[in-house]
Amino acid sequence: MSVHRVVALVLPPQSTFELACAAEVFGVARPGLPARYAFGVCAERPGAVPTLAGYDLVANEGLTALDAADTVVIPGLQHREAPAPPAVIDAVVRAHRRGARVIAICSGAFLLAEAGLLDQRRATTHWRMAGELAARFPDVRVEPDTLYIDLGDIATSAGTAAGLDLCLHLARADHGAAYAAHIARHMVMPPHREGGQLQYTTTAAAADRPPPSLAPVLEWAAERLHAPLAVDDLAAQAAISPRTLARRFADQLGVSPGRWLLQQRVAAARALLEETDLPVETIAVRVGLSSAANLRRRFHSLVHTTPAAYRRSFGRHENGPGA
Repeated sequence: MSVHRVVALVLPPQSTFELACAAEVFGVARPGLPARYAFGVCAERPGAVPTLAGYDLVANEGLTALDAADTVVIPGLQHREAPAPPAVIDAVVRAHRRGARVIAICSGAFLLAEAGLLDQRRATTHWRMAGELAARFPDVRVEPDTLYIDLGDIATSAGTAAGLDLCLHLARADHGAAYAAHIARHMVMPPHREGGQLQYTTTAAAADRPPPSLAPVLEWAAERLHAPLAVDDLAAQAAISPRTLARRFADQLGVSPGRWLLQQRVAAARALLEETDLPVETIAVRVGLSSAANLRRRFHSLVHTTPAAYRRSFGRHENGPGA
């Protein structure tokens, strides 16, 4: 399998965390995990680039590095009120036209909007900047309550840590759930966070006493996906009413209990498709989806492909991603 080249375009003053999100997922070699990516950094001109953290980083390559990139990362844009350098815009547009995937973390979406790459398309950014993005670029369909949006050729993320969510999602799309989960385990974080970013905004209710964590009931349910669990079962385990349970799921995870259960079952099915040769019918029963037909329908609604096609792409077969 060929190595996928990821190049981050740094712009002064560069945010160190957004850049580190991409570097951590695409640029760190991990034991037991094949190297699928080559990661590099470029700037408008090679040399020192100031950062928000008070130190400089050195970019050894200029904009020509984008001409060979399979994925271009824009890890934030601090001076979003000022026009980006024309040479930077031209290089990003040229890379996209050539077929490179272009992703923006947090305020990096402003540069993609300025380049016209988000016209009539969905995008997100940090919740604090979403209104500004929508006002300045009315042709962009801004979704403020989304952790990330992947359109295939273009992807955008919400603020800061959502860059990790996006990068892990892209690794999962490129090389399968097991590959992304391996990276996430090394980073000591979940491979996929539920819900949208508005659960992290500052509201008047934030000063109230927070409700009890859902973690115990989530762990209980995750161990029983094979069983015919219903929302009432989760509510009984949590010793609250189904209505209160639904409210806590919406507040803490941004999804309904039923949707969360379906996502967990499909995630378990993905892992079994990747790591075993079990028939689809058997996998359906093991993850609580009862039949192959139901698994295929639910799987397609979330993953946008069939279990068989997913297994061909990511299963442990000779020369495949799991080999």
